[in-house]
Amino acid sequence: MGKKLFVLLIVLMSLSLIGIIFVQSFFINNSLENEDKNFTLSVKRALSFVSNSIEEMELRDAFSKLQPHLNKDTKVDSVKIRQLFITSEDDLNDLTIINRNTVLEERLKVPSLFFEIDADSFNISKLTNERVKEVYSNSSLDGNTSIKPMQRLVEISSMPIIEKQMYEDVIKEYLKDIPIYKRVTTKQVEAFLKRELKDEGIDLNFEFAIYDDDLATKVQTQNFEKEKAYGIPVFLDNNKESNYNLWVDFPDRKKYLISSVLKMGFLSILFTSIIIIAYASAIYQLIKQRQISQIKTDFINNMTHEFKTPIATINLALDSIKNPKIINDQEKVKRYLGMIKEENKRMHAQVENVLRISKLEKNELNISKEHIELHDLVEDAITHVELIVEDRKGYVKMHLNAAESSVLANETHFTNVIVNILDNAIKYSDDAPKIDVYTENVGNNIIVKIADQGNGMSKAVAKRVFEKFYREHTGNVHNVKGHGLGLAYVKRIVEDHQGHISVESEKGKGSTFIIKMPLIS
Repeated sequence: MGKKLFVLLIVLMSLSLIGIIFVQSFFINNSLENEDKNFTLSVKRALSFVSNSIEEMELRDAFSKLQPHLNKDTKVDSVKIRQLFITSEDDLNDLTIINRNTVLEERLKVPSLFFEIDADSFNISKLTNERVKEVYSNSSLDGNTSIKPMQRLVEISSMPIIEKQMYEDVIKEYLKDIPIYKRVTTKQVEAFLKRELKDEGIDLNFEFAIYDDDLATKVQTQNFEKEKAYGIPVFLDNNKESNYNLWVDFPDRKKYLISSVLKMGFLSILFTSIIIIAYASAIYQLIKQRQISQIKTDFINNMTHEFKTPIATINLALDSIKNPKIINDQEKVKRYLGMIKEENKRMHAQVENVLRISKLEKNELNISKEHIELHDLVEDAITHVELIVEDRKGYVKMHLNAAESSVLANETHFTNVIVNILDNAIKYSDDAPKIDVYTENVGNNIIVKIADQGNGMSKAVAKRVFEKFYREHTGNVHNVKGHGLGLAYVKRIVEDHQGHISVESEKGKGSTFIIKMPLIS
């Protein structure tokens, strides 16, 4: 995959993920706003019913007190009589029908004690209605002569109950001057609110208060706060106006709204999180695979370079041996055969390194361990590189200060560990390699330090130096022979021996590899 396509793919995936998160956030926020609006509408509807219930209760109570005075012989202040005549003709039967409607309005003085107002009494109207139906025969009518009706029906209805609108107008007019706490109690308002809110599906704790304009009245709960309360006018007068407002506050309103979308929000967050994790994992794997692909490409290039030189050397040696002048020179033939053998061993060693790492990855490498002296392994490993170091005018010095060096290890593999580290110290020293090997005891462990004064490495490289196939890139990736498997092999072998390996390095000042191994008695 090309770099541009790879970057484009990541950008598109990132934008898609951001878009999904944005849509989910918008959807949840929109749902929360809708829940808030529905909650507000439900509360206001409940408050409207509460306002009506309070007014109806007050009017009903007032009339229940007023009713007895309408049924007694109350003092009549004034009387009005209104009459209405309606005449109709029945041509089929030759009849004249006269309907007379008489309304008697008696103005009564009623004591106002039960209304707790300043006046001694107030006036209400008691209405009595009389309806008379008279039927005359037209054939019996003669000028001014009055003939008795053939039929007379009389219906009298007394209306001691004041007509509803008149009743409300009168009562409201007298009640508006009564203190609010005498018109309704806190318990009554609370009962109405509980009932109406429950009918609206709102089961929340609430606080309430009735305010006279901006002043609180005695009708209120203890913890009421007006800041976020819902309000509605109560005790409307005949002009549908009022100075009183009922306010309701819900302390747990936010929790209620959040809980209403909590399940949906939780599922949305859960699935979005899964998408984010999957996305991050996919991106990580893409980057990792890209890195591995690049590393493997470098590895193949390096291996090709490693094999190219010995193959070329072998070919040259074989061509030289075939030369008639050389084939009879036994010393030169032996020399060339020795070169072929060494180069063959070198290629074989490279292949063995690859196979060892492959087997370690699959846990197929059988490592038998035995009781050995680590100092002996160090001395043996140094002999493998001693001639190369001397040839480059360098040195390897041993400082074996550990009193105890007995460990449980595989002699062959652990020798390879020391040789690999020494080989790296030699390869990455531009000048004569200068190597010091130290041992010391720390608790129940032995510490082996292999320090060189070579090129060193940066902190970033030191963090990755034990990764498989990893090699530090320089201007020429083949300036030092290798394929990035040696230190990966070292780390796996040390860890398989329950040990630990680390590196301390500074660019231009050399590196120190530290191996920590458990001692055995």
